[in-house]
Parts: sequence; C-alpha cells; structure tokens
Amino acid sequence: MPGEILNRPRDARSQDVGGVCEHRVREQVQCTVSVHAFVDETKDNGLLVVAALVAPRDLRSARATMRGLLLPGQARLHFTKERPSRRAQITAAVCATNVRIDVYDARGVRDPKRARALCLERIVADLAANRATRLVIEQDDSLVKHDQRVLHAAVRAADVIDALTYEHLPARSEPLLWLPDAAAWCWTHGSAWRQRLSPVLGDVHIL
Repeated sequence: MPGEILNRPRDARSQDVGGVCEHRVREQVQCTVSVHAFVDETKDNGLLVVAALVAPRDLRSARATMRGLLLPGQARLHFTKERPSRRAQITAAVCATNVRIDVYDARGVRDPKRARALCLERIVADLAANRATRLVIEQDDSLVKHDQRVLHAAVRAADVIDALTYEHLPARSEPLLWLPDAAAWCWTHGSAWRQRLSPVLGDVHIL
C-alpha cells in the first residue's frame, strides 16, 4: 500500500560515510506513516546499534510472531544464546514481518559513550524525518541516565519534543526488542548471516 513502511525495494541500500548518507537505490526508501522504533545494540569490537521500524498497524502481528518463537520456559529471545538452527529460524521470522532494519555502525569511534551518543542522535534525527512517534530502547540500567541526557537534547534539536516519545524497557517485556537483537548479531557475524537480513534491510550508517 502506498505510504506504508514496506514501500522499499528489495535492493535498497544506503551507507553513511563521514556522516553523509550515500544512497545507491533505484527508489528512496520511504517511511511515510508514523512508525515505532525498537533499538538494541551489540558491543562486539565496538558499538553497533540497530533500529527496527514497525508501522502501528503491524505491531500486534509482529509481537505475535516473535512470541511464537519462544521455547517452553523462555522469557525472551536472546540471539547470542540460540543454537544455529534456531538462529536461522528466528532470522527467517524477522524477515517475514513487516519491519525495516536500519544499522548505525559506530565501531570506528573509540569512546563508548561518544559512540552511543552519536548513534542515538542520528537515530532521533532519522526518526524525526520519518515522522516516528515512539522510540523504545532496550534497558541497560548503567546507561539509562546517559541516554536520557542525549535523547533530551536530541529531540529538541530535531524539533520533535512533542511528537516523539522515548523510553527504556527490558527485553522480556517488549518482544519487538528481539528484532534488533537478532539483526545486530547477524550484521556482525559474517556475510552469510548479513545476507539473510537483505529482505528487511533499510539504511546502513557509518558514524
């Protein structure tokens, strides 16, 4: 449907070099309805942050898909703890949801807090451009205060203080945080796993 989040060609890719986004696509990726963003990261060899964008009408079905992957006794999915066969199953399920995955790669920034700030600032700017209404970040109690300072300034800089809400939630309470968790692992574990994300991959930013 025109204007929905899946208005992206399968070969759409972009890359940020030096803070400038270089698009190599036939048609610009579009997010012309309000979206919710779910953010997680991996710290392997530096910081890489992933945002999963979901349109409001797809939230319920995407949550149901992710909950349906839980094994008996599991409270949440944690991709790094899954067996290879399960990882393949989960990745296929991620790609079957109506989601877009954007990557923010700050592995070249040595200062961890500076790297995180750069990622969050860029995410907020991109969400403002995409008219997003909600940002959910996986909760890390050691980083919440830092994030809140960065986000407080970022929403003001992007002039979305009244339009974009943000919060930290534990992964066990929000199944859609399992989307960026899986995507971040795939992105940092070789080209074969990275290729599995291609159906839902949006923009890649090198910060």
